[in-house]
Amino acid sequence: MTPTESTESTESRRPETLALFTEWTGERYGGLPALSSRGGEDRMSYTELRDAVRECARRLISTGVRPGDRIGILSETRPEWTLTHFAAFAVGAVVVPVYPTAGEEEVAWVLGDSGAVAVVCEDAAQADRVDALRDRLPALRDVILLTGICAPSGPADETSLAELLSRAAAVKPSDLCSIVYTSGTTGPPKGCRLTHGNLGAVLEANLDVVEGGPGDRTYLYLPLAHLLAQLIEFTTLLYGGELAYFGGRIEDVVKELAEVRPTHLPSVPRLFEKVHSVVQSLAESQEGGRTRFEEAVRIGVLAADGELPPELRDAHAAYDQSLYSLVRGVFGGRLRSAVTGGAPISPATMDLLRACGIPVYEGYGMTESAGVIALNHPGASRPGTVGRPIAGCEVRTAADGEVLARGPMIFPGYYANPTASSAALDGDGWLHTGDLGAVDSDGYLTITGRKKDLIITSAGKNLSPAEVESAIERSPYVAHAVMVGDRRPYPVALITVDAEAAAGRQDVRELVQEAVEAANATVSRPARIRAFAVLDEDFTIASGVLTPTLKVRRAKVLERYAKEIEDLYRSSPSGDTSNPSGGKSSPSRGPLPAP
Repeated sequence: MTPTESTESTESRRPETLALFTEWTGERYGGLPALSSRGGEDRMSYTELRDAVRECARRLISTGVRPGDRIGILSETRPEWTLTHFAAFAVGAVVVPVYPTAGEEEVAWVLGDSGAVAVVCEDAAQADRVDALRDRLPALRDVILLTGICAPSGPADETSLAELLSRAAAVKPSDLCSIVYTSGTTGPPKGCRLTHGNLGAVLEANLDVVEGGPGDRTYLYLPLAHLLAQLIEFTTLLYGGELAYFGGRIEDVVKELAEVRPTHLPSVPRLFEKVHSVVQSLAESQEGGRTRFEEAVRIGVLAADGELPPELRDAHAAYDQSLYSLVRGVFGGRLRSAVTGGAPISPATMDLLRACGIPVYEGYGMTESAGVIALNHPGASRPGTVGRPIAGCEVRTAADGEVLARGPMIFPGYYANPTASSAALDGDGWLHTGDLGAVDSDGYLTITGRKKDLIITSAGKNLSPAEVESAIERSPYVAHAVMVGDRRPYPVALITVDAEAAAGRQDVRELVQEAVEAANATVSRPARIRAFAVLDEDFTIASGVLTPTLKVRRAKVLERYAKEIEDLYRSSPSGDTSNPSGGKSSPSRGPLPAP
């Protein structure tokens, strides 16, 4: 049966719940490639995926997993994660993803708070970590190796196929399918309860806007513990594409992109910005390179927008040979579409990629909204925004600018935390996102910052750090920027350097100062950075300053670098920053000229 014939014989556009997902895709897409790894050497068809999920589900049942039981998955992104994911859904269990980079306290909290009865671990080292925490996990019965439960052959289970399918069919859209823990930037992670219906609403909306089908390939390196990666997993398989997993070393992502040659790429902004930084540096290393680079981007954007004048066609063709094809080649040469979210992406990076024929679509969502609230897509895109609300989702802003969302994708509340649930959801079903934003006359949503991150200076000025921070981070030499200034006379910044981009440079402080001055030119006078410190270390997950999803824990930054902050304010106690060499002399800190 061909995919087209299978499509025509399928009554619904998608399975009603994720419990029957691989049964549905197996019937629909049969022998087409579903999963691949090791650069495409190992492939699994949709039929083989269905059969492997059935076998994994039988083994879960044999360990005593019952409908409603919570099962943790502690692993890097790999095909077995997906097999376990769908097998747990098939037996009616509730998946609790755990970041493989999480420390012992977070692992203990997530598994303990959720009451997980079993944990599927990537390898013996991860299993040993969980075993060492057993005295803090009273509900935990089994620690299972991922490679064992997903092995092609293993212990036989007597559960019949009819019994397994009956169990999967009994799962309802209103049943929980996952408890996904938030990043915890302001305290212990909260468990977001998500139903099959919540995720189904997002998938149904995506079907109308995401372009893809058999023959397409999505490269997945994002952690499957994060909901964005899970949605990519579901969506790719829903339209019959191939999900290609990275090899496990983040340093190899660019090399693997060239090998895998994906058509679709979900990523955090940093990967795209890294490519932009390297290409721009290469161009600027040649005499007159910056001018030519900027001209190439300008002409490429005109072409992408269908506005290229005839007299620039030859220049466009020349730049295609020297620049555009080079950038396309970095991503394997076939990339048609990229999706990003979780943090703002530099407009300059968006322009470069669009000029090279690679549109990048920004989206916005939260775990509490099953991952998506708004999305740019091929049918409707406006750079600088996070897109329009997806089908079925209402969005409005409160009087204070907070973004509110309502619809079938909004979660029913946090696990075992009614106080937090009441704070997040009002009586009319509106999710209070905690983000500040605005909706334009065409319905496009722009996010301007986090409500809890608002800084109120001692002069009573309300400042949202996100705008100036993201502007500073547009510099290829800056890794992170954090504005400080709550109850202070004026804002200052802590900045970390991109070690790779700045390698061998002796003028790092001057480069950072240029970035800060350029950012200051884009914001209002009260929001301009008056002084900054270049830290001698970058932010890391291990130091506790970054969450597993690479969000900055602002409170931890203020705590860890309290001395550097005090030094910045002492260097100019009166707030007079008119003399750029005034205050404390240091190669890594100092005031800026008066704005």
